[in-house]
Amino acid sequence: MIAVPPNTKIWIALGRTDMRRGFNGLSLMVQEQMRMDPWSGHGFVFRGRRGDYIKILWADGHGLCLFSKRLEEGLFAWPSLKDGTAPMTSAQFAMLLDGLEWRTVRDARRGRRAG
Repeated sequence: MIAVPPNTKIWIALGRTDMRRGFNGLSLMVQEQMRMDPWSGHGFVFRGRRGDYIKILWADGHGLCLFSKRLEEGLFAWPSLKDGTAPMTSAQFAMLLDGLEWRTVRDARRGRRAG
C-alpha cells in the first residue's frame, strides 16, 4: 500500500491512457490534457484500455515516482466519462488500489439521528 501524505490531492485521469507511456509521456499528459503541474506533489492516476492495470505518477519532492498495479482478477472501477479529470479522496484511492468499488462510497454517519 502506498502511504499518501496528509495534504496530497489525488487526481484521476478520466478515459483511457496508453499504458506504454512512462515518466515523460505521463508528465506531458498531466501538463497538456489535465492542465496541472506534475511536480505539484499531487498524485495522478491513469488506467489503460483493458482496465486491469493502473499507473500513478507522483512527485515526492526529490523526483518523480511512477507506481503501477495490475489486478490478477477483475477490473479497476473507473468513471464512465471519456475526458477530463476528477478528484479522489485518500479513502477512495485506498479502495481503488484494493480493487474495490470506490465511486459509490457514502458517509454512513449521514442520516443518523441522535438518541
